[in-house]
Amino acid sequence: MTKSDSPLRIVYAGTPEFAVPALEALADSPHQLVAVYTQPDRPAGRGRQPRPSPVKQAALARDIPVHQPQRLDAEAREVLAGLAPDLMVVTAYGLILPRPVLDLPRLGCINIHASLLPRWRGAAPIQRAIEAGDPESGISIMQMDEGLDTGPVLARYPLALAADETGGSLHDRLAALGRAHIVDCVDALAAGRLTAEPQPEAGVSYARKLDKAEADIDWHRPAIEIERQVRAFDPWPVAQTQWRGKALRVHAAEALTESDSQASGRPGEIVAAGREGVLVATGSGLLQLNRVQLPGKKAVSGADFANRGVAAGECLGAPA
Repeated sequence: MTKSDSPLRIVYAGTPEFAVPALEALADSPHQLVAVYTQPDRPAGRGRQPRPSPVKQAALARDIPVHQPQRLDAEAREVLAGLAPDLMVVTAYGLILPRPVLDLPRLGCINIHASLLPRWRGAAPIQRAIEAGDPESGISIMQMDEGLDTGPVLARYPLALAADETGGSLHDRLAALGRAHIVDCVDALAAGRLTAEPQPEAGVSYARKLDKAEADIDWHRPAIEIERQVRAFDPWPVAQTQWRGKALRVHAAEALTESDSQASGRPGEIVAAGREGVLVATGSGLLQLNRVQLPGKKAVSGADFANRGVAAGECLGAPA
């Protein structure tokens, strides 16, 4: 057996749920997963008790050693070097890998990124792709360098976006895509069958981190843009507006074409409320509210919301 055919010693670095499927695929492969690196436990829930990351939970369930350094300083790098990894696989880890770490494994460090690079470098590629109305997304597996998702790409796996794609559904589909391809990609890299191609300068875009303040709906925007915002921000931070002074979370909505309704009104005005649900005027077109939620209540359909006394002529959003 040649060295390229031998099982690799792999260190996996990741933190959120998105990183779990690829971890499981590598753990089930012939390669040796010698350790998992993940973010330190963070306070969560009402009691603000420290909670392990999804990746830590998955690793412990498989008896894989877990390391949680606050930073990859000299001490942490010494521990990592002692693991003698051939390769480090990174998926949404949350810490920047300094040059000494990038150079430590024999085959370097590779990253599973949730976009078709160079489109949507950065923290929130899944949501920004939906928000922008992209027809496709996918994952890129790249050789890491010191830049922000700037390394040369080893492989791309595209995925068409569904018309009703949400941040949650695309998250799950891309995580599954990473699981499906990471082992084959690692095998091909070890055998020298992959060539890293530099990212083109054209088409670079940045997916800035989601901010809860972005959840507020601006009814002056076109209906199709608001629909994309609603889908992109489900399940977090969830698009919202105000109704009768209360926060109204919008979990699902649909932009209607002009032929769907002849009703019109000023931005934010409810133009119809009844058995077919609630229709709201926007800066261009109408938005049908399909699933909404009031504080302390369960999410309900637009028709059920209409039955709670919603009246045509009311306006959604903060008072002018």
